[in-house]
This record gives sequence, C-alpha cells and structure tokens, in this order.
Amino acid sequence: MKARLPKNVNSTQPNNMGDMIKQAQKMQSDIEKVQENLSDKEFSVSVGGGMLEAIVTGKKELKSIKLKKEVVDPEDIEMLEDLIISGVNQAMKKAEETIDEEMGKVTGGMNIPGLI
Repeated sequence: MKARLPKNVNSTQPNNMGDMIKQAQKMQSDIEKVQENLSDKEFSVSVGGGMLEAIVTGKKELKSIKLKKEVVDPEDIEMLEDLIISGVNQAMKKAEETIDEEMGKVTGGMNIPGLI
C-alpha cells in the first residue's frame, strides 16, 4: 500500500524548477512595479513645531526643505542646522519604512539585498 499525501499539502510550494522560475519572474516583475511606484512617491515630515518641512522621494533623494522665517536666526545657526538634520533624517526614515513595508508585501518578508 502506498502512502498518499492530501492534495493540499505543499500546494503553495513549486512542483518543479519551471514553477520556481515562473514564481521568481513574477516576483521580479512585482518588485519592479513597486519600485517604480515608490520612486515617484514623496514623503513629507514637519519638525520643530512646523518650522521646517522636509520632503524626500522614494529614491531617497531630498526634494525640498521649507523653512518658516522665524526659524532663521543669525545668532543661532546651530539650532537651524540641527532642525534641518532632524527633518531630513525623519523624512528618510519615513521613506525607508514605507519602502521596506511595500517590498515585504511582494517578497513575503524575505530580505533581498539591493532592491532599492
């Protein structure tokens, strides 16, 4: 008598190398779509009680910094520098978290280096 596995066992696993290749190609296509969508997206952060707004793109490029006049004090350049650093870092972090989340949906949580 032969032992048989239920039909649904390993139903999500590829049956052969061809299926694995098809799955990898689909994942690659999905990753490219997500990358394209995210590269056009903008991530905005406001810091210092709204005194500074930093905007970065999904390509992790700084797009703009907007300052309120009140924050520009020639006697306190160091505070302005800290505000800019904080705003840019927070915007980059927001972009990175969104990118990781969206890529995780496509890759099933696998960490694939160099995606974005």
